Amino acid sequence: MAHALYGYDGPCRNIHGHSYRLEVTLMGIPSNNSEDVKNGMVMDFTDLKKIVKEKIVDVFDHALVLNGNSPHRNIPDLNKTFEKVIFVDYQPTCENLLADFMKKIIPLFPAGIELKVIRLHETATSYAEWRAEDN
Repeated sequence: MAHALYGYDGPCRNIHGHSYRLEVTLMGIPSNNSEDVKNGMVMDFTDLKKIVKEKIVDVFDHALVLNGNSPHRNIPDLNKTFEKVIFVDYQPTCENLLADFMKKIIPLFPAGIELKVIRLHETATSYAEWRAEDN
């Protein structure tokens, strides 16, 4: 995914890309029903991966994400130059993207499943993290 930080005072004000990596840690009680095909699982990893893929990866992968409140929205032929441009209503920092991603996936978790930690790596050494225990 690529982004640009409108009004920023460093090089990230220019369009640039990252190889983001998202980590999601859930908390819940594993099924203890021997008749349940999900016995021993808090949530099937396949189900979690499907949620993340549909709501985040498929939407944001190889996209250019820009602040919709910036003049970028008025760049002529931007959508002709780039196939996948997403305007968000916030500055697309790692921290704000993480908060947005949380809002997209939390409502889709089954009852009794809580988000414990979510971490978005922008680079190998830079990330934003949210922990339930801190909120």
